[in-house]
Amino acid sequence: MKLQRLEQPLRMKLLAGLAMAGFLISACGGGDTAEEAITEDTEAAATESAEVAAPTGEPIKVMTVTTLNAAGPTYQNIANTAEAYESYINARGGIAGRPLEVTVCDEQFDPAVAATCARQAVEENMVAIVGSFTFFAESIVPVIAESSISWFGPCCPITPSELTSKYSFPIGNQPMYAVGAVKRAVDDQCEKINAVIIDGAQIFIPPMENAMKAYGKSFGRTVILPPTAQDYSAEVAQASGDADCVVSIISETPFITWNTAWSQSGTTARQYGPQGNLNEVSAKGNEAATDGDVIAGMYPDISTDPWAEYRVALEEAALDTGELDYNSLGGMGTWAAYVAFTKIAEGISGEINAKSFFDAASATTALDLNGMVPVLDFTKEWTDGLEGYQRLFNRSVIFSVLKNGKVVPLTTEFEDVGNLALGKAG
Repeated sequence: MKLQRLEQPLRMKLLAGLAMAGFLISACGGGDTAEEAITEDTEAAATESAEVAAPTGEPIKVMTVTTLNAAGPTYQNIANTAEAYESYINARGGIAGRPLEVTVCDEQFDPAVAATCARQAVEENMVAIVGSFTFFAESIVPVIAESSISWFGPCCPITPSELTSKYSFPIGNQPMYAVGAVKRAVDDQCEKINAVIIDGAQIFIPPMENAMKAYGKSFGRTVILPPTAQDYSAEVAQASGDADCVVSIISETPFITWNTAWSQSGTTARQYGPQGNLNEVSAKGNEAATDGDVIAGMYPDISTDPWAEYRVALEEAALDTGELDYNSLGGMGTWAAYVAFTKIAEGISGEINAKSFFDAASATTALDLNGMVPVLDFTKEWTDGLEGYQRLFNRSVIFSVLKNGKVVPLTTEFEDVGNLALGKAG
């Protein structure tokens, strides 16, 4: 593994809207979300990995791009997961007998540095950029596409190129989990539903409102939350005062402040929030007030069967799951992307390079990741869906719940909410 931290100064301050949308995959805050899960069921997964020959030949070179050094949200859990996968797969024979070589490129929350990452991927003949998250994919995807390098498996696509380019293969599904939160609130027979959206994330509002419309409902009120306030008491009162349920699309750090005010308010309303943000970190100290709150996510909880090998890899890498949250969109999304990359690459006859991988991914009709996400068909774009979201192949959600401050699975089956995002019932 090579860690590429480009030594360039930041040429811009954090953009307010983007910085506040860090909830999209969760900043890598501390928490013991996966601590117990990682020690369970690991022996079985490890036993399956009998001794195999060490990988040989030219490495299969890939890159993961994310933010590691910046004044705003950083995603060390993404980098750590990419590195852990490299070690894990190489200890088990590599990919098609060849070693995997991962370069983590830190774009430093700077579009110019992100573009440099893209040029490096081209110059070093990377097969793909895998499992990344950046607000600046517009500086990357058009550059790598000229060399047939795929933007493969991003958990949380948010830019036009990620959602429209034929070289982009998202596994995650923003903003569907927000639509899923609305669905679950209605399924739970909530009568008066309010919404809270952190400022900078207003893009989530239209599909959420469409979902409410599909049920013949509308939000009682929508509260736009300032991202850096020290106290959210006024906003909590506004959001919860006349509601029995509140859909809260808030990033992890503000959620900590929010949940403190939520607890102090004495409200009995139930919250519905995003995976990796409404979590054990943000619930700590407010366990009673958040008990029963519902988490809408793209991926099943890390304690479930699909993530057995991920738990082994985290343990083998000696990663502190009490320090970083791997039960998150960034952590699990990166692992899923690498598993998917391996499945497709190993099915290629002949040389594995950027062009052959792009061709193979483009022809993939049934990508089965054993329950990490639904089976995906990369040949069928969402042409009748949300405008500008045609590459959103996965439109399903799954739910967890907070119980005594711990995240536990609530549902086991994926639920497609694509029609709800369009305002269609069913």
